[in-house]
Amino acid sequence: MRSTEPPLTRARVVTRTTDVEEGSEVAETSVREVVMDQAMLVGAPVIGLNDSGGARIQEGVESLAGYADIFQRNVMASGVIPQISLIMGPCAGGAVYSPALTDFTFMVRDSSYLFITGPDVVKAVTNEDVTQEELGGAKTHTTLSGVAHGAFDNDVDALITLRTFMPFLPLSNRENAPVRPCDDPWSLSLSLSLLRTLSLIFLSDSVVTGHGLINGRVAYIFSQDFTVFGGSLSSIHAKKVCKVMDQAMLVGAPVIGLNDSGGARIQEGVESLAGYADIFQRNVMASGVIPQISLIMGPCAGGAVYSPALTDFTFMVRDSSYLFITGPDVVKAVTNEDVTQEELGGAKTHTTLSGVAHGAFDNDVDALITLRTFMPFLPLSNRENAPVRPCDDPWDREVDPELCHQGDLCCRRCLDINSSVKGARFVRFCDAFNIPIITFVDVPGFLPGTAQEYGGIIRHGAKLLFAYAEATVPKITVITRKAYGGAYDVMSSKHLRGDVNYAWPTAEVAVMGAKGAVSIIYHGKGDISEYEKEYVEKFGNPFPAAVRGFVDDIIEPRTTRKRICMDLTILAAKKLTNPWKKHANMPL
Repeated sequence: MRSTEPPLTRARVVTRTTDVEEGSEVAETSVREVVMDQAMLVGAPVIGLNDSGGARIQEGVESLAGYADIFQRNVMASGVIPQISLIMGPCAGGAVYSPALTDFTFMVRDSSYLFITGPDVVKAVTNEDVTQEELGGAKTHTTLSGVAHGAFDNDVDALITLRTFMPFLPLSNRENAPVRPCDDPWSLSLSLSLLRTLSLIFLSDSVVTGHGLINGRVAYIFSQDFTVFGGSLSSIHAKKVCKVMDQAMLVGAPVIGLNDSGGARIQEGVESLAGYADIFQRNVMASGVIPQISLIMGPCAGGAVYSPALTDFTFMVRDSSYLFITGPDVVKAVTNEDVTQEELGGAKTHTTLSGVAHGAFDNDVDALITLRTFMPFLPLSNRENAPVRPCDDPWDREVDPELCHQGDLCCRRCLDINSSVKGARFVRFCDAFNIPIITFVDVPGFLPGTAQEYGGIIRHGAKLLFAYAEATVPKITVITRKAYGGAYDVMSSKHLRGDVNYAWPTAEVAVMGAKGAVSIIYHGKGDISEYEKEYVEKFGNPFPAAVRGFVDDIIEPRTTRKRICMDLTILAAKKLTNPWKKHANMPL
């Protein structure tokens, strides 16, 4: 039997409608089969407007066979053409399975229902009083069962919004996804703004995930919602985050996490903890493969703190974001220490003391805007070279003193525990993502003192050395003034496979400063001021290092930029590998 009505080819969309007033849906099953076959033949979506009481009892098994034929076509069409079901009334019995097999199922609030058996049967079997809405209404299936993907206020709203939704779908698997200009200021492709337009309610748990474009480049995002169970992590929450991270690694694009979570969902017990472990595992697997950025936009406690700590960059918002394993109440109970949230894990604490966060912003908007400015500096993945952009800013511009701290504010420019760890982390990130490393050196050595020694300055300083020595990307070093002792070696010296090492005429490359060196060499010889002058004359310049080939050239400061640009062009083709190993044993 063939349908006498031609398919709706103007929009290349084939629709099927069931009318409950005609008794049931199954009398029209053969028509539906023809419609679905035709849709697959021409490569066009199928939209079902469902309103059916189930199988026609009078036809017995023939009616059931009709359902089976439809289900078979649902399965065969899956992944070939988009299938959309719009539930416009009660659908019971076998009528519920076809919508469940389609790609998208939408419902109408207070008038559409999906259930296998109705309230009367439920009452007879379980003695449970339940209404149609409670048993299979739109709220039930969009927030609990997950059968439906969205709900609308009425039939007209559903149909109008469906017309808005259809252009986002390809006609079939033979066609690429539709491409449209993204003129909105944030260039998001489908995520939150679209869902708000459609008035859809998705079973999103306490996290929203998606992808979009930032300055024309793909990025994957997950955003925890503190208004839903305090942003706590459930198994569904974890699965959504894991899925978006897997997809990001698959296509090679950064992952941005907007973190605002109270920790594990206690009600789910070990399943919630397992969800955290799954995320941590993906953080580790993605490390060095795709950039990972965490933006802390509210309180994050318990297990929620470890994922940001595993990412490449962590940023916070002042006075509203917090990171701590245990909150002030627990600290008070265990240690009897009175401390506020801000003191325990605020932005100031983690950017100036713990080093967990890399920067802080005044508010959420400032954080998001700055993040958009930051992203173009990163490659999409380790398979991509570092971004290249024209440098047409004036070469003779005035140097802004706010760009860097003055020496007197930085422990006299010495390397300490914190600066060593910070530098090592940065160098390893650059090496992982093919970003050349340019090092300007003015360091008299490592900071002395018992606090540094007890804190493990040797081990932490070795991290920075290890990072430079292991790096295979282009490395250019400019010694501007002091390069003394072990700090000279550590800071990308020629001996650590530095590609190009320059020195300014003001550079001093020596074992130590003149006063300390002379006090050791000429110990007990009275006035040693003359010896200091002699030491400075002999070692307080870059020439001994240049003669020995440890410095490639002594350059005028004004030529530094030009020389570095030329060297980066030459070193772009650099190929260097380390000996094969499972992994190195970095001094952690």
